[in-house]
Amino acid sequence: MNIDHQTLRAELACAFRWTARLGMHESVANHFSVAVSADGREFLINPYGRHFSRLKASDLLVIDADDPASLDRPDAPDITASALHGALHRNQPHARCILHTHSKYATALACLADSRLPPIEQNSMRFFERVVIDEGFDGMGLGEEAERVSRLLGDKPILLMGNHGLLVAASSVAQAFDDLYYFERACEVYITALSTGKPLRIASDDIARKTAQQWRDYPGFAHKHFSALMAILDEEEPDFRD
Repeated sequence: MNIDHQTLRAELACAFRWTARLGMHESVANHFSVAVSADGREFLINPYGRHFSRLKASDLLVIDADDPASLDRPDAPDITASALHGALHRNQPHARCILHTHSKYATALACLADSRLPPIEQNSMRFFERVVIDEGFDGMGLGEEAERVSRLLGDKPILLMGNHGLLVAASSVAQAFDDLYYFERACEVYITALSTGKPLRIASDDIARKTAQQWRDYPGFAHKHFSALMAILDEEEPDFRD
C-alpha cells in the first residue's frame, strides 16, 4: 500500500456520497469497504445505520477480518456487511476495494433467469467476459453464504449476485466506483432496450472483446472520473473529508 490511511477514508466517503447522489443506494443498507493492510484483512467499512449521503471519513470503522472482537462496538457494521466483506477480504486479497449495492438496474438484471449482459453498446462491452454470475443464492450473506459468495469472484471485477444485487471489486476506490457507475449505466441501457420489445443489436464476440480491451487500455480514465467527483464534493460538501 502506497496510499495513506486518511486518503483512503476520504475516497471511500466520496464513493458513499456519490452513490447516494446517483440513487444507487438503498435506505441505510448496502456496504463499501477498502483494505488498509497489506494482506487485505484489515479494512475500512461503514457503520450500521448511517445513510450514505451523510458519511464522513472519520465515520468509517477499521475491522479485522480475523478478529470477531473488532465488531464488539455499538456502531459495528451490519452483520451481513461484516460477514460478506470479511470473507471477501480474506479470500480475495487482490480485491482492495469492494462495493456492494442493490442498485436498480443491476438488481433487475440479477432477477432475470438469464442474467448475462449482452454487448449491445460500448459500456456493456466494457464488461464483456468480466462478469461472474452467482446462481446459487441461499439467503442473506451470513456465515457459509458469505464464504461461498466470496470464493466466486476470482479475477473478475463484477459479481452479479442472482436474486440479490451487485458487487464490484477493484484495486482502488476510484476503479471500483468507475466500474460500479458504468455497470449500472450499461444495465440501465439493456433493461430499457428490452422494454421496447424490439430485437437487440448485439455485437460479435470479437468486437466486444476488442472494445473491452480498449476500455482497459484507456489511460487514467477511472482516476480522472473520481478526481472530478471529489472536486465537486470539495466545493459542495467538503465535510465528507472530516
